[in-house]
Amino acid sequence: MSSELIIPRAPQVVRLHKNDNVVVARLPLAEQTNVASEHMVCRQAIAAGHKVATRDILSGSEIRKYNQIIGFASEDISAGDHVHTHNCAMKSFQRDYAVASDCQDTEFFPVDQRATFQGYVRSDGKVGTRNYIGVLTTVNCSATVARKIADSFQGEVLKDFPQVDGVVALVHNTGCGMASDGEGLDTLQRTLFGYLNHPNFAGVLLVGLGCESSQISYLNQRYQLDESDAFQFMTIQQYGGTRRSIDEGVKRIQTMLERANQAQRQTVDASHLCVALQCGGSDAYSGITANPALGAAVDLVVRHGGTAILAETPEIYGAEHLLTRRAVSTEVADKLIERIRWWENYTERNHGNMDNNPSPGNKAGGLTTILEKSLGSAAKGGTTNLTAVYKYAEQVTEKGFVFMDSPGYDPASVTGEVASGANLVCFTTGRGSVFGFKPVPSIKLATNTAMFERMNEDMDLNCGVILDQGVSLQDMGEQIFQYFLDVASGQPSKSEALGFGDNEFTPWVVGAVM
Repeated sequence: MSSELIIPRAPQVVRLHKNDNVVVARLPLAEQTNVASEHMVCRQAIAAGHKVATRDILSGSEIRKYNQIIGFASEDISAGDHVHTHNCAMKSFQRDYAVASDCQDTEFFPVDQRATFQGYVRSDGKVGTRNYIGVLTTVNCSATVARKIADSFQGEVLKDFPQVDGVVALVHNTGCGMASDGEGLDTLQRTLFGYLNHPNFAGVLLVGLGCESSQISYLNQRYQLDESDAFQFMTIQQYGGTRRSIDEGVKRIQTMLERANQAQRQTVDASHLCVALQCGGSDAYSGITANPALGAAVDLVVRHGGTAILAETPEIYGAEHLLTRRAVSTEVADKLIERIRWWENYTERNHGNMDNNPSPGNKAGGLTTILEKSLGSAAKGGTTNLTAVYKYAEQVTEKGFVFMDSPGYDPASVTGEVASGANLVCFTTGRGSVFGFKPVPSIKLATNTAMFERMNEDMDLNCGVILDQGVSLQDMGEQIFQYFLDVASGQPSKSEALGFGDNEFTPWVVGAVM
């Protein structure tokens, strides 16, 4: 669905498949606009990015885009009508999972032809794209101490340590008021371990209060962690309160700086790329330009031996059958389907439903149902095989295109992907999300030129040229892939240059807060 799409330059409307009964307006269309390519006339004004029916659709009938069901007509729709939330509704329907039916051999580049970048090779063989020291917390109660420790290293303090990108405090609002075992604690501790073990950190100090549910001792025992030059831990109660704990933490970070500064970038091949795929502030162009172009870049990452992580389970809902068809085994497909069923149950017991998404901004941008949003979102994953499915923040060990379960809430989702091992984040947006994620650089792709020009200080690349200038998805994908290599080698992304990344760390809270 992604890399085969060919769009003519500056079309009046965009048809995504010959079998579709709607098309997407590239620009605002006035009432009575003649759309010659579709042999119909607009019966109402159609906003840019919104859908218009190309033929009559009877009430209860399927509405198709990408040659997939995006909803059902809630009333009779005439050719030329605006198709949106007022006449397109969500309802359940049977999906054909056709496990592994689209699985095919990947055309990998030979090892000696792989692209390269300049990365930090760690003692365990993992490769970082940045060189930070982190101050992490087990519980919200230690957040202020952690921030004050990190704040001691702002400004000119690090001028003698040019290889260190910074000292960053990553704090959160959970860690207590939860059961001392079970799914909630497991999820948090998986997340913390993923950051403690992340190759973009040269060293980490973990700060607790001392009496919380999320005990440092539980984490150390579960993952067999011992203190070292690169990993230190302490509690505020142990060191006698706030001021003494800050002083102790500053001393410990100072001992890490010299070692961290010895790290040097070296040439490594692109098999060491692990890219978190994310979309936020999506619009109707997301599934037409930026997401499939990112999918073309992902295919290159995979062919060069690297890894790409698709997440946001509620935002592949209704498109999961496209992923199960690419699964390398029944076991992988079943893991994905199990996560879908978990989310159906999770939303039901919390008195919600899977179509609570899209957001108001998504709808203003032309998206109507979660089915439509998911089909566009899944395009970020390209076309190669689905090699594995992981729980939230679980360590990714398989190469290739993989899926990690997460909410659709961007900060929580990316937190999990980074914990799983992502050393780059690529974030597509149509409405204009502003986003960064220390210790990992975040790249933002604009879906349309108007937003890119309005927010050019925040957007790294403009995928709107696919519609405006006829740039192919493959060419845009190659441009994105090269940008991956540049940023992985140290070139600051736009969000890094603006100082983003200190406030987005958001572990997913699962279960009751007590």
